[in-house]
Amino acid sequence: MSGRVLVVEDDPELGAEIVRQLERAGFTPTWLKDGDDALAASPEEYDLVLLDLVLPNAYGLDILKRYRAVSEVPVILLTARDHTADKVRGLSLGADDYVTKPFWPDELLARIRARLRRPGMRREGDAVVRAGAIEVDLDARRVRVDGEPVELTRAELDVLATLARRAGHAVSRAELVEEALDPGREGGERTLDVHVSRLRKKLGAEGKRIATVWGIGYRLEIDR
Repeated sequence: MSGRVLVVEDDPELGAEIVRQLERAGFTPTWLKDGDDALAASPEEYDLVLLDLVLPNAYGLDILKRYRAVSEVPVILLTARDHTADKVRGLSLGADDYVTKPFWPDELLARIRARLRRPGMRREGDAVVRAGAIEVDLDARRVRVDGEPVELTRAELDVLATLARRAGHAVSRAELVEEALDPGREGGERTLDVHVSRLRKKLGAEGKRIATVWGIGYRLEIDR
């Protein structure tokens, strides 16, 4: 099996070992050691990403959020932290797997191969979610209503994309803040409500499809 693998790991010995093992297994690795470099990278250029959580200049989960905003590339988190809360948070943000350090190289390669054998988990057609007259293209980051483009801010689009990925299901306000907003710049749940209000207005009559789920959050209503 071959494939382009982005390795984001600041530990020089571990990173070199991962790269060596990937090359031996026939993969083409690219190694980044700094969080800023990882934030600037284009995840679409790779078949899989190995992402350390603790990096210089950026936290791994913030990098994961950035990647998930633009790509569905499989991401395996690498970390020495084995708390269940960390695993749940990483997986809820869109990670596909979680490997705790130290690990055997053979185990990591097996997980990579297993993940790459399942490209069908995300079918091409799944990139577009339709809810009534609303069409959300997750890959192109475009929204249309009745075929007409709707201009959204980045935060509004991320909120709608997060709801679209789980269309028909309630998404908690905390999850939406975590996945769609930057708490450091865009605030928390109150700011989320402002974004949702503006989003509904921009979607016109279709805005009612963003339903309030009292005590939980919001749900994008789809036709059953």
